[in-house]
Amino acid sequence: MAAASDPVELGAPGGPARPEPPPTRFHSVHGANIRVDPSGTRATRVESFAHGVCFSREPLAPGQVFLVEIEEKELGWCGHLRLGLTALDPASLAAVPEFSLPDLVSLGHTWVFAITRHHNRVPREGRPEAEALAPSCPPALLVEPHLCIEQFRIPRDRLVGRSRPGLYSHLLDQLYELNMLPPTARRSRLGVLFCPRPDGTADMHIVINGEDMGPSARGLPAAQPLYAVVDVFASTKSVRLVQVEYGLPSLQTLCRLVIQRSVVHRLAIDGLHLPKGLKDFCKYE
Repeated sequence: MAAASDPVELGAPGGPARPEPPPTRFHSVHGANIRVDPSGTRATRVESFAHGVCFSREPLAPGQVFLVEIEEKELGWCGHLRLGLTALDPASLAAVPEFSLPDLVSLGHTWVFAITRHHNRVPREGRPEAEALAPSCPPALLVEPHLCIEQFRIPRDRLVGRSRPGLYSHLLDQLYELNMLPPTARRSRLGVLFCPRPDGTADMHIVINGEDMGPSARGLPAAQPLYAVVDVFASTKSVRLVQVEYGLPSLQTLCRLVIQRSVVHRLAIDGLHLPKGLKDFCKYE
């Protein structure tokens, strides 16, 4: 990732240059059953099915994606990951609520949705309600390297889930790229961001494997700090943060893309005369 001081664009071409946001981390304030690893990038629910609410350590910048990958699932529970934003400072909470829905939302200034593919879209005023339910256009993941959400332009590379290297990786990776797997499948990547509007409010968007699900909520207070909310709920047991590059891709990322496009299958990377660290980065990231 480019250094935080490097001037890169976080948005549409021709927009004002701004520093790339710092790496995302989980807040030290979280649900009673959550354990965050020392790096602050992995959150695991160690007991029960609830008390799994997590927050971003810092408020998000406009257009910054708080992106998590589902690492572990747990059978026997009903329900999945929940994702959203809050204008509440996690450090100000007397106690973290047991559930994001409805407990945290009932505190106000919080917008959280259970992850599904389309049900949470909201239409613009004066437009038919069917607009919110209509499926999105087929993702252009294989031809368009950027995801455009309102005024922001985000590289897709890190937004799309990838399977663990194995015999059928080449088939599974295509399913992630086409967003044909359930959004709560293991290794799916789910993100949340907000886009300011001219009237001083903001729209919240949820991204699933590189596809924008459309506005999930409107009228968020764009002038207030907005923190990401991730509820590691029920069948979702563990998630890890994935860092997104907003400007020019790093040399490491460019090398990975060249190597991946030069082999038929990711397992073939093991046969290349490359350092182990670079091989692992090409196979797993």
